[in-house]
Amino acid sequence: MSGEPGSAAEPDTKGEPDTEAGTGTVLLRRARAADARAAADVWLRSFAAALPTVVRPRSDTEVRAWFRHVVVERYETWVAEGTDGAVAGVMVLEGEELSQLYLAPERRGRGIGDRFVALAKERRADGLSLWTFQVNAPARRFYERHGFRAVEWTDGDRNEEREPDVRYVWRPRRS
Repeated sequence: MSGEPGSAAEPDTKGEPDTEAGTGTVLLRRARAADARAAADVWLRSFAAALPTVVRPRSDTEVRAWFRHVVVERYETWVAEGTDGAVAGVMVLEGEELSQLYLAPERRGRGIGDRFVALAKERRADGLSLWTFQVNAPARRFYERHGFRAVEWTDGDRNEEREPDVRYVWRPRRS
């Protein structure tokens, strides 16, 4: 089936690995079932570091199960893998939504997020949308720098965390 990891229609790696300043080589590739635990752990550490005031409604065990049984199995999930084999980041595309983009806290600011966004735009050339929490000012600046614009602000009544959020949209420029 087209779109599955490793299918002939879609490569499971993104180009040649890039060398990030001070981080060694990082390869973006499609996640495999064996990556679910490491991807979930990156998500957990990143969430805790970036969003210390946001109450997470799921336990670590539930988040790991969600990654294992839902995220990696059902969605287009990519990981950033270092030369040591460690997962340094995770990105998830659900249809036109960039639903997850989390980096290991020690790997932030080194271009991995930029590469994930470029990949998402390439994979969804007609446009993307995403949600982020209003309190996450660094993420909001990051997405705005990448051409996303805020189109909806909510009080958080539609997310599990009940945290005010903002929806961003990116559309390609048409000549």
